[in-house]
Amino acid sequence: MKACINGRRIAYSDEGQGPAIVLIHGFPLSRAMWAPQIEALTSAGYRVIAPDLAGFGESECGDEPYTMDRLADDIAQLMPHLGIGRAVVGGMSMGGYVLLNLLERHPKRIAGVAFLVTRCTADDDAGREKRNSMAEAVRQGRRHEVIDAFIQLVFAPKTLEQNPALVEQVRGIMEQSSDEGLIGALHAMRDRPDYSSRLGDFAVPALVVGATEDRAVPPETIPAFAKGLPAGRSCMIDGAGHMANLEQPEAFNQCLLDFLELF
Repeated sequence: MKACINGRRIAYSDEGQGPAIVLIHGFPLSRAMWAPQIEALTSAGYRVIAPDLAGFGESECGDEPYTMDRLADDIAQLMPHLGIGRAVVGGMSMGGYVLLNLLERHPKRIAGVAFLVTRCTADDDAGREKRNSMAEAVRQGRRHEVIDAFIQLVFAPKTLEQNPALVEQVRGIMEQSSDEGLIGALHAMRDRPDYSSRLGDFAVPALVVGATEDRAVPPETIPAFAKGLPAGRSCMIDGAGHMANLEQPEAFNQCLLDFLELF
């Protein structure tokens, strides 16, 4: 399905009936990453909305500069378009950065939050330079270097060795991203603010999910993230990397379902 949001076509999935859950994908992915969660959550009696962020999956890029404000505003406007006033919103990796912005600037839309293998801190100087280098590689026609780098980063070593079908499935999702989306999102992530000192302002029920083999978001950062949130709790997925929702979907889904019992 597609909706015209801020003058652009935003693609999204809308499945199931019941309390609304919005899932925001990571970089450089799309809503396709959420298939196991959509199946589990709809079976448990929830309505799941999973949008493609601008320039990813089937969503248009548009002409505006990419910022976290822009990406969060798309979510905030899609929700009432679909008749949703408030929802529990989950964000994976880059989706978590969008969620922090959404929570700060559109708090009335948020009933609860699930930060999924993501950070509350900004990039350091080295991280920002790496974003710049990746964006330049895409601009020069070397997008495969960015996708190859992320493929190596987002899986646990065991997954890379023993589950090539999953690795290729995720590569296929990444390949659907537009060059404009890749470059714009890299810049938006580079310029995102640090929320670590502001977590105490977010008093909604919150879940922070980490993974023991995550090489993108170190698992030792997860307890501090959860502790900084007034109503935070954490859940750790054993044996999974950054793609925990696909590497260990049953354990990941159970973390979400346990959290959703609060609502």
